[in-house]
Amino acid sequence: MLVIFVGFVFILSACSPKQPPKAVETFSGNHLEVIASNLQIPWSIDKSGNTFYLSERAGNVVKIENGRVERQSVNLEKPFSKASEAGLLGFVLAPDFQESNKAFAYYTYNHSDGQYNRIVQLRLENDKWIEEEVLLDQIPSGAVHHGGRLKIGPDGKLYATTGDALQSDSAQDVNSLGGKILRLHFDGSIPSDNPFPNSYVYSFGHRNPQGLTWAPDGTMYASEHGNSANDEINRIEPGKNYGWPEIEGTREKENMVAPLFTSGSDNTWAPSGIAYFDNKLYVAALRGSAVLEFNLNTGAYRKIVNGLGRIRDVLIEENNLYFITNNTDGRGNPERNDDKLYRISLSAID
Repeated sequence: MLVIFVGFVFILSACSPKQPPKAVETFSGNHLEVIASNLQIPWSIDKSGNTFYLSERAGNVVKIENGRVERQSVNLEKPFSKASEAGLLGFVLAPDFQESNKAFAYYTYNHSDGQYNRIVQLRLENDKWIEEEVLLDQIPSGAVHHGGRLKIGPDGKLYATTGDALQSDSAQDVNSLGGKILRLHFDGSIPSDNPFPNSYVYSFGHRNPQGLTWAPDGTMYASEHGNSANDEINRIEPGKNYGWPEIEGTREKENMVAPLFTSGSDNTWAPSGIAYFDNKLYVAALRGSAVLEFNLNTGAYRKIVNGLGRIRDVLIEENNLYFITNNTDGRGNPERNDDKLYRISLSAID
């Protein structure tokens, strides 16, 4: 398949909230390397040394080492849900993974009284992952909007994004776990310095956030799906209200935070995984079918990878950008050997 990489540069005004941009088309011929193929709805990328670990929504973890792809089963305690957008979502290796063989995962399950998401600790034993401990349970789950991203922050805490599960009012209810960014210790306990007493809630007013990252100075950023359009890239601060369903996109309201960037009411990115590098944010875009680069200095953004279909997650390490396609999720148009894990050098991007 011949792939053309197209960059669209958008210039946004410095005022807030951001206005929908106009595009100027530019072209570049970037070199891509395929690290792995034939993935099954991959959702998260993590890496230990030279070895990749990818979660697949169908309930597997894929280990990729020296060009060899090994699909590892995951034994979960609860009946696994295969509802739309559900399954094994967030996955992150523990900081001491090479010694402990531990990781953290976010998955959707069925229960007699409905469907929920939970955050668990897994342990790798004999090339199989075993659910070892439940850290947080009964996170709201609906037909869609599960959130699901897990990341370990620079403060050594575990962060999770949760969707509103189609119950939009829950995003404004700080007593609900739906429509939030959550913060917890690795043992599932609540950090004493969380913004709300005895609560996992770190920020609220989110619709369906699916990406988290931090700058070296500790500034936190998140990506979020809007309602049909009005997708958002937000700077996250503890205890702040990000507006859903009261405001989104360019709208403003007192005591609610407007986004750094928005796709506007006539455009959609469906942003997912996000990574920071050199004062830029790199965002996987599903409906945008691209990797987007947001320049925090200039307020501009552009497409730096295009033509590969839906992009689910990104990871940056040593000036290399890694990303996974998501064309086998039922909403894309898979090509031969989809889905894939790719690598491109950031220095090769014009």
